[in-house]
Amino acid sequence: MDIAIVGGGAAAVGLLDALAATEAGAAGGDTGTITVFEPSPHLWRGRPYGPDLDAVLVNTPPALMSVRGGDFGHFAAWLGERGVDHIDPLLGQPLVPRALYGGYLVHTAEKAVAALGERGWPVRVVAARVTHACLRSGTRLSLRTDDGQEHRADRVALCLGGGTLPDLYGLAGETGFTGDPYPLAATLDRIAAGDDVAVIGSGLTAVDVVVALAAHRYSGRITLLSRSGVLPYVWQRPDGRRPTHMTVERVAGLHSARGHLTLDDLVGLLRKELTDAGEDFDEFTDQLRGAGGDGPVRRLRRQLAAVDDPRIGRRVLQETSHTVGPYAWRLLRETDRAWLRRHVRTATSVASPMVPVNASVLMRLLDSGQLTVSSGVQAIEPTNGRFRIRDAGGRRTAQVVVNAVNAPAQAVPYAARDLIRSLSATGLAVRHPSGGVVPADPRVHVVGDLAGGSFITSSIAGVAAQASRTAVALRTH
Repeated sequence: MDIAIVGGGAAAVGLLDALAATEAGAAGGDTGTITVFEPSPHLWRGRPYGPDLDAVLVNTPPALMSVRGGDFGHFAAWLGERGVDHIDPLLGQPLVPRALYGGYLVHTAEKAVAALGERGWPVRVVAARVTHACLRSGTRLSLRTDDGQEHRADRVALCLGGGTLPDLYGLAGETGFTGDPYPLAATLDRIAAGDDVAVIGSGLTAVDVVVALAAHRYSGRITLLSRSGVLPYVWQRPDGRRPTHMTVERVAGLHSARGHLTLDDLVGLLRKELTDAGEDFDEFTDQLRGAGGDGPVRRLRRQLAAVDDPRIGRRVLQETSHTVGPYAWRLLRETDRAWLRRHVRTATSVASPMVPVNASVLMRLLDSGQLTVSSGVQAIEPTNGRFRIRDAGGRRTAQVVVNAVNAPAQAVPYAARDLIRSLSATGLAVRHPSGGVVPADPRVHVVGDLAGGSFITSSIAGVAAQASRTAVALRTH
């Protein structure tokens, strides 16, 4: 059997590791080849984890950064004693530069490649972009790359990463505008120390931009421009607890027994987690509903003060939204999915919080007045060498605008549009109405954020869980 993996970032690493970790090797003990297609110079790292500033940190504790599904200690074990140099004092956990985490991905991929090769599964890398896929010779798939070459495979796994950052205000090409902030080292080189900087967005990417500016002792004004004005939650100190009710197995059992799954079923599982811990479920949900009512500054201060709060509600939600959520989402009724989409900003804020060390930097800049959070942004327009901004507070200007609006969950990357069109045209996959791609043929698999249907962006924990399930499917004839 010949397997093609399109994309060479974290999702591909998780899939290779899962295939190598199986007792009998891939495809039920048979042998074959694995071909990874990745045109980027940063093989295995993907866009987020390439070389960059040391101030640009991973946004998640080590247990949820393990690329090996089910092994929450895999990344921490690789990090070893190096983790001592990167401890977040509030979190009590190491938070490493993204480039160092990229080294972990490279190491994991290289070990998996070596193990697979020893089992008769040689892995080769093709530095080209796949532009077309279709059926050839009955059961074989044909993949065409942008250098005009054709490659054959029996199975294909799409590991394409996240979508392209949207240019919401049509500023591409304008002097002073940065459409993609990564790598932040290059972005900061284009900003003078006293420039007024406006950052579009208020999520984790925007937080990275602000923290990088602070690390370079930038002295100008910084404004986060957001329609909602909502900052991410702040991670709480991990307590080592793993969910026992809110699991894929329990969700699958409910669906199998009843033939359907509802949001009330998931709420019931979460309620059991809190009840077992002696906590009040209704009090927890009341806190979530009122989270945005006291403004971003007071809310951030309150979040920082709650880092050591022993209550488990948010901890359970933050883990299971990525490990269980993508699986449960596909089983939910459309009415339940629609309700969740209406609350996507709150859900994203809870599911993808910022780390305390970064939250502390934001708090310091907010208290000093150097950083402000704007809401109700209506327009950003270039004029006379600056940018004119209209928001709920009136008008303001900035010399530099940095786009930190994350791509929508399950968005198709720009470079993969032709490939996805060809898969759809040949009936191998279909575009999901709410985003992403769903295989329509058992020879096609999707790992990572492109997996269709969810409403929050995938995390490493979610990608690792998907990779484990996909490895099992690839081993099944």
